[in-house]
Amino acid sequence: MIQQFICVIPLIAALANAETPLLGKYRQESLPQFMKHRDGVCSLYEPAELTTAPKANVWAQISPEDNVAVWNLLHDPVSGLNLTDPDVAKVNDNYVWYIDTVHVNKSDALPYIDGSGQKPLSWARVIIFEGGKTEPVSQEYMVGPLPVTSETTIQKLDYLYNGGSGGSIPFNGRFFDRKRVEASEPLLISIMSNITDITSSLLGGVYYGSADPRSTLTSTNTNPTSFDGSQAFQVIMFRFPGSATYLRPLDFFVHLDTTGTDASLYKLKGIITNTRFFPTVADLRAAFEAGELSEEFYQPADYDWALVKYNAEMGTRQLEDQFAPQNLELGGKRYKTDPEQKYVEYMGWSFYVAHTRTLGVMLYDIRFKGERILYELSMQEAAAQYGGFQPKAATTLYHDTYYQLGADLFPLTDAGFPLSRHRAGSGTNVYGFENLGVVKASLLTLRSIATVGNYDYLFDYGFHVDGSLEITVRASGYLQSSFYFRDQGAWGPRIHEATQGSLHDHVLTWKADFDILGTENSLQVTELKTVNTTQPWWPELGEFEQIALESHDVKTESQHNWADNGQTMYAVNHANKTNKWGAPRGYRIVPGKSNIRLSTLNSPFSRRNTALSKAHLTVTRQHDTEPWGNSVQNLNMPWKPQQDFDKFLDGESVEGEDLVVWMNLGMHHFTRSEDIPVTLYSEAVSSIMFAPQNFFDQAQDGDLKNRRWYTVPETASNGTQATLVSESYGIKLPQCGLTLQEPTIAPIGQL
Repeated sequence: MIQQFICVIPLIAALANAETPLLGKYRQESLPQFMKHRDGVCSLYEPAELTTAPKANVWAQISPEDNVAVWNLLHDPVSGLNLTDPDVAKVNDNYVWYIDTVHVNKSDALPYIDGSGQKPLSWARVIIFEGGKTEPVSQEYMVGPLPVTSETTIQKLDYLYNGGSGGSIPFNGRFFDRKRVEASEPLLISIMSNITDITSSLLGGVYYGSADPRSTLTSTNTNPTSFDGSQAFQVIMFRFPGSATYLRPLDFFVHLDTTGTDASLYKLKGIITNTRFFPTVADLRAAFEAGELSEEFYQPADYDWALVKYNAEMGTRQLEDQFAPQNLELGGKRYKTDPEQKYVEYMGWSFYVAHTRTLGVMLYDIRFKGERILYELSMQEAAAQYGGFQPKAATTLYHDTYYQLGADLFPLTDAGFPLSRHRAGSGTNVYGFENLGVVKASLLTLRSIATVGNYDYLFDYGFHVDGSLEITVRASGYLQSSFYFRDQGAWGPRIHEATQGSLHDHVLTWKADFDILGTENSLQVTELKTVNTTQPWWPELGEFEQIALESHDVKTESQHNWADNGQTMYAVNHANKTNKWGAPRGYRIVPGKSNIRLSTLNSPFSRRNTALSKAHLTVTRQHDTEPWGNSVQNLNMPWKPQQDFDKFLDGESVEGEDLVVWMNLGMHHFTRSEDIPVTLYSEAVSSIMFAPQNFFDQAQDGDLKNRRWYTVPETASNGTQATLVSESYGIKLPQCGLTLQEPTIAPIGQL
């Protein structure tokens, strides 16, 4: 599952290429001029109207210039870090692996964005693999303040982690990068090159090394590669190469002990094939020569069946030769952007966008009609755990932040349903109603697509015009599959000639730092229960059952799971402020499609490093020292994680406090033959929504003019039928031709 990093196209560069027209009657009055300038063609690709952010984006990623300056400072001999260029470094050298941005403390950001406080300083976050030390480690540093001056310092970044060793990870538990693969490759080659007769017979291929042209097999590792950093191992599976390699697994695994930086001490732990374990090559050869090893199924030589292209053998559907429907912004863009500050305004919403190579898109200072709803909304982890009776499937746990979630960003608007509608019936006219009102829905969708190895995640943040905010995640791409055995149906079905779809969970965790009208918030739990009651107007019924509500505020940090039948509501309310009707002002957390948690709660591979994935919802007190629920290097430390999410739950009060809600989305991937060639976005989807819950005095659709109001006057005394009256509030349908453009794909260097 090697990261295929897609460089980021800054969100605002995508959003800024559009123009926001005037609204209401002024928009309609300007329509003739709008059409004139465009020669009667709807201009779908005009830039958005610009705006100016109220404050600088203090959460933004450090600039490319600062990144280079930090790199140069670290490599200056004066730094004392004794760094080697990564291009030539070995595992026993010190080299930079990672430069990103240090999370800004909320306690520093709020005084600035809400008042006249000082703008927080910017710092770089650096991970250095220190294999050249007597006790080799991976160590995080913070470098700042930026830009680099004589005042800039290099300090260990320890305060953000609670695992006991700060920003330090033992060498054996660090990221298993290409340098470590290269260090173990000679051992793997020595094993595989001596059994080419066996692999040719069983698998139909040989392996002499990843760079050797004689190799007809490719290798892949599993994760994690350690339990607590005191040891390191590799479970290597072989597959046929090519772009569909994930769907062409083979029944052959090599288990290596790769502890430490001295590759001469690496050794074979065993070989697995035919679901048998062989401690040595000699044991494997003895079984092979005794005729005990064979394969019932074989992978086909071609992989055209696994490519995402038109399959002529399936024929053509009627009318499929016509262009499919599209969402189009015919009236022009209705959002404004500040490209420099990555700030967006849309129909009452405003927010800042940030991005890190680990977490992808992060949203800050999210407000609706000027009132803050959320201080931060960010994805924290995308975990996937597999099951099976084969070494890779049984072992595999992925943390996709470990591979970094680079993203391409695209904006969309429009929703395919009315926001609100009501038809007052009982009319005696030919229309059958007295009045009918319909309000057009629309939403701004902020989209990012992250390709992480075999999977393509699609993340949507939907900003609805009624004040609701929706998160949707979809998954597509190639399955990580297993070799097919007839007796292993408990872990997935056969999906091709020799391929089993491996059963697994996807669990994606979001952090929602709610600031409902301030930081004094509470999490209210409202349960819908059945109660037995008596009522004096029904004496003949005696006691009977009906539904009723019971509510309470969560007192301390705790974990929760969605109730059966959806009979529990969670809402984050301001501790004291109420609406006009006396109800606490808040936002409800509404589960949508497939809100799951990790199925395995005690697996040795996800014991403590994936704690944030094991409940549907967790509430904790906000702390600057707890910005992330996981660590980018937690994956290989399941028994002794660098960041232990369970330690966030230390009994603190969350009543009337600055609280954070951590929520899990995802899907249990019940694999199927329809996952060939790739999993479909339409089915692999999960969502959640934050919706106003008594935050306002009424629904937020009354001020929207994109609506129609129909009334039918009473029939005249002479029996003449009245004519339907329609009110459009000055919003008419644009009349223009369309000129669509094909999407363009630019080389990475041009992004």
